[in-house]
Amino acid sequence: MAVRSLRIATRKSPLALWQANYVKLALEAFHNEIAVELVPMSTRGDKLLDSPLAKAGGKGLFVKELERALLEGKADIAVHSMKDIPMEFPKGLGLAVICERDDPADAFVSGNYET
Repeated sequence: MAVRSLRIATRKSPLALWQANYVKLALEAFHNEIAVELVPMSTRGDKLLDSPLAKAGGKGLFVKELERALLEGKADIAVHSMKDIPMEFPKGLGLAVICERDDPADAFVSGNYET
């Protein structure tokens, strides 16, 4: 039987790589016949360091390249934080899985913002 492979598109940031590796390890644990490979990439949001992200295009800044990789066949799935996912997906793409959270009581605390 031939070994099947699965390519995971992900951003190159430490958090994104951790999340993608988490999914990779889970897939390998349940499907040892599949070779899982991370496909790290930089996004427009990663490169725009000198202006507010909201002015430059909002949420799509961090996922367009991942979506393109999927649509062009350079990746089979993508792993990304839900907070940056746009409400609408390009034709041919969709949300398939939301991983279980380790701590659903996660919170953001700031001295600068009320909510």
